[in-house]
Amino acid sequence: MLFSEQNNNQMPRKGSIEVICGSMFSGKTEELIRRLKRAKFARQEVEIFKPAIDTRYSDVEVVSHDRNAIRSTPVHSPEEILLLTGNVDVVGIDEAQFFSASLVEICNILANQGIRVIVAGLDMDFKGIPFGPMPALCAIAEDVYKVHAICVRCGSLAYVSHRLVDVQAQVLLGETAEYEPICRYCFDEINRQK
Repeated sequence: MLFSEQNNNQMPRKGSIEVICGSMFSGKTEELIRRLKRAKFARQEVEIFKPAIDTRYSDVEVVSHDRNAIRSTPVHSPEEILLLTGNVDVVGIDEAQFFSASLVEICNILANQGIRVIVAGLDMDFKGIPFGPMPALCAIAEDVYKVHAICVRCGSLAYVSHRLVDVQAQVLLGETAEYEPICRYCFDEINRQK
């Protein structure tokens, strides 16, 4: 039988997990918003989530550093994402590093239900340590897209988000006053001077 539009409607949906990762100021959220807007343009049902703690630009929108925005639902846990996804084709999740490890299982459940899951987040914290559920999400994803900022000190590809303020907690929401993207070499130079 030849492939036709009628047969296409009867085929089961194929779910997947896509991860967009990198340092701060690398365009992760911009890329997430771009992919989600394309899905909406294609008339797909899209739900977008972000951690409730991220209120830097908006309480209810995912917003890039360039102020590009898309409406989202703030949630406190990955389990809420599962409860709030009804009949959707695409689920977008921003700032995934702030969620618990259960996000990995939730993303797998959604993908196994035939949903395209697009996740964006920091792959490393300010100390250069893999951040939250991101390493596990990269491992199970069909597609991992690493974006890079430019090192503000030498112009190379940035490796990590260097914290400019003396706060040792792993989670510190911030912008250019608190963080700068730097390359591996500059990061090592700073750590040698400590």
